[in-house]
Amino acid sequence: MDIPLIIFLVFGLFIFLSSFFTVKQQSSVIIERFGKFLSVRNSGLQLKIPLIDRIAGRVNLKIQQLDVIIETKTKDNVFVKLKVSVQFMVIKETVYDAFYKLEYPHDQITSYVFDVVRAEVPKLKLDDVFERKDDIAIAVKRELNEAMTTYGYTIINTLVTDIDPDIQVKNAMNRINAADREKTVAEFEAEASRIRIVAKAKAEAESKRLQGQGIADQRREIARGLVESVDVLNKVGINSQEASALIVVTQHYDTLQAIGADSNSNLILLPNSPQAGSDMLNNMVASFSASNQVGEMMKKTKRVKPKTDEHQTTTPTPKPEINPEEEV
Repeated sequence: MDIPLIIFLVFGLFIFLSSFFTVKQQSSVIIERFGKFLSVRNSGLQLKIPLIDRIAGRVNLKIQQLDVIIETKTKDNVFVKLKVSVQFMVIKETVYDAFYKLEYPHDQITSYVFDVVRAEVPKLKLDDVFERKDDIAIAVKRELNEAMTTYGYTIINTLVTDIDPDIQVKNAMNRINAADREKTVAEFEAEASRIRIVAKAKAEAESKRLQGQGIADQRREIARGLVESVDVLNKVGINSQEASALIVVTQHYDTLQAIGADSNSNLILLPNSPQAGSDMLNNMVASFSASNQVGEMMKKTKRVKPKTDEHQTTTPTPKPEINPEEEV
């Protein structure tokens, strides 16, 4: 076969194959003819005239994200860095405007974000920037939509993903937060201490009340038991004084038994004899009798009031007698 023919066939095959091209999903291709816009081709197998038509460029129709970091100051003169994430995409119907009207879309979007953020943040204090970051994002989205729609772009969403104040400001904020939490802890601890003190005081008061009530009941039962013992002894012919002496002697030996039961006790009772208990009882009975007699006498004395005479007689003063021998 002739070599020029082979070359011609290869060249023709190459020209034929170059007439076909494919466009990926979620993308568009701009076709120009002799440098002039011809058409927009979408996804699939496409055909163009070789050597006349050419692919001028491809446009991505997927959602894209651009992160913009801006440093600005707040109303209270605190410098802060904000990271704004802008999610945008090319409108399929306006691929021509997106390709021919805007050379560098990322730079254009960054400029608008800078402009909006540096206009909004200086109106707010640092605390308000954290609280109202969604308002800042909405303002950025609104401004970008108005500007980028003209160039064939639409803004899907804008997010303020990071707010980073100066390191000294963050340390101060952390100290304020720590101090506030320590204050809250101190208040709770003080309240808990107060509750414990009040509960302890109430428990002690209740314990004292019950202890006093128990002692009163004990003494009441002891007195009732003594009365019953005296009554029983009187019925068998033992008078009250002898019965009291017997009870004192019994309590004396009970006390000695209770003291002796404790091996660690060092208590010594002086004098330590039954006669001492009887003598103590006799002294007490004599003292009570004497005090009763004195009380009765004082009551009688108060009842008798001194009486005064209604009429008092005056005795005339006798005149002195004159001795005749003394007269001159």
